[in-house]
Amino acid sequence: MNDDFKKAALDYHQYPVPGKLSVELTKPAETQRDLALAYSPGVAEPVRAIAKNPEDAYRYTGKGNLVAVITDGSAILGLGNLGPLASKPVMEGKSLLFKRFANINSIDIEVDAENSQAFIETVQRIAESFGGINLEDIKAPECFEIELELKRRCDIPVFHDDQHGTAIVTVAGLLNALEIQGKSLRQAKIVCLGAGAAAIACCKLLVEAGARMENITMLDSKGVIHSERTDINGYKREFAMVTEERDLDDAIVDADVFLGVSGPNLLSAEQLKLMAPRPIVFACSNPDPEIDPDLARKTRDDVLIATGRSDHPNQVNNVLCFPFLFRGALDVHARDINREMKLAAVEAIRGLAKQPVSEKVRKAYGGIEMSFGPEYILPKPIDPRLLANVSAAVAAAAVESGAARWPYPEHYPLTAE
Repeated sequence: MNDDFKKAALDYHQYPVPGKLSVELTKPAETQRDLALAYSPGVAEPVRAIAKNPEDAYRYTGKGNLVAVITDGSAILGLGNLGPLASKPVMEGKSLLFKRFANINSIDIEVDAENSQAFIETVQRIAESFGGINLEDIKAPECFEIELELKRRCDIPVFHDDQHGTAIVTVAGLLNALEIQGKSLRQAKIVCLGAGAAAIACCKLLVEAGARMENITMLDSKGVIHSERTDINGYKREFAMVTEERDLDDAIVDADVFLGVSGPNLLSAEQLKLMAPRPIVFACSNPDPEIDPDLARKTRDDVLIATGRSDHPNQVNNVLCFPFLFRGALDVHARDINREMKLAAVEAIRGLAKQPVSEKVRKAYGGIEMSFGPEYILPKPIDPRLLANVSAAVAAAAVESGAARWPYPEHYPLTAE
C-alpha cells in the first residue's frame, strides 16, 4: 500500500463519523403510544410470550437476523496477535459485509480473554442474544478447540469463517478448476502448503467433497507432515502420511493441485515446472501470493491460477460465502452449520460461475468479458444471484439434514436484482 492509500484508509474509517456501523430503529418512536408499546408497559407482553416459549424470541425480537462477529484478536488478518482492541476495525468490516451483501444485522465483539476456556465461557454466556456467531481471527490450534466446544454448548450456528468460509470458496473454485483442466478430484494429487486453520479446513472439506486423503500432502514451516514426525498436534496428525517426501521440492513433483495458504513467494518457478500437465495453483496468501500470477503464467502456459487478490482473475474471497450461508441458516432458524449445508454452498457457488454474467456485473469490473473458463472459475462478490442461489441451497440443506427449526421459507428462493 502506498502512502496515499494508507491515508485514504484512515480517512475512510474516521470520517464523517468514526467506525463503520450504526444502530437504526425498526419501529416508530414518535408518540406516547409508540413509547408505551416499545417499552413499559407494552414490552411486558413479548417478555411473557418468550418466557413461556423461547422460540418466540425469533418473532418478537431481532435475534433471528442478528449475528455476532467475535474474536480475541490473536490472528488479525496477516498482522498476527495484536490483541482484541486492534481487531475492532476488522470485525466492524465483517459486520459491514454481512449488512451489505445479505442484509444481516451484525455486532462486533472483541473479547479480552486470558485463555481459550475464558473465551469459550464468555461467548457461551452471551450466545442466546444472537441468531448466529461468526468467529474470526483466532489463532490455531486454539480456534479448533474454541469452535468445537462452542458448537457443543450453543444451540445456534457457530461458524469460524477463517476455517470454513475459506474452505467453501476454495473447494468451489478447485472443483471448477479441475473440471476446466480435465482432472478428477478423486484422482488429483494435491499439495497444501500451510497447516493452519484455513489449510486444515480446506483439506477436510476437499475430502468430504470426494478427494482421497492419501492424495493430499500437507506441509508446515518444517516441511512435509509425515508419519514419523513427533512435533505435530492432533489436527495436523490427521494429514500425516507415510512418505519419503520431506520438503516442497519433493512433494510438488507431478502434483495436479498446489494450494497455498501460507506466505508470500514460497512456490518458485522451478517448482511450478515440476507439476503435472495442466496444473492448478491456488496461491491464496494475502496480500502477496505464494507465486506471482504473472510469473506463473510466464513459466507455464497451461497453468490455471487463483489468488486472494482482487486485481487478478479468480479471486478466492470469503465474501462469496459467509453472508449468504448465514442468510440461509438464519431464515430457517438453524441450530448449526453442518457438513450438508457447507457442501450445498460449495455447489451453489461453483454452479453460479457457469451461468451467464449480467452486464451490470461486467460494468463493475471494467467491462471485461466473464464466462466460465480458466480466468473465471468463481462468481464475483457483487453478483446479486449469490444471495438467491447460496442462501436457498443452504436453507434447503438445513431443512433436509434436520438442522433447521423452521421449514423452508415460502418466499424462497430469494429474488436477485
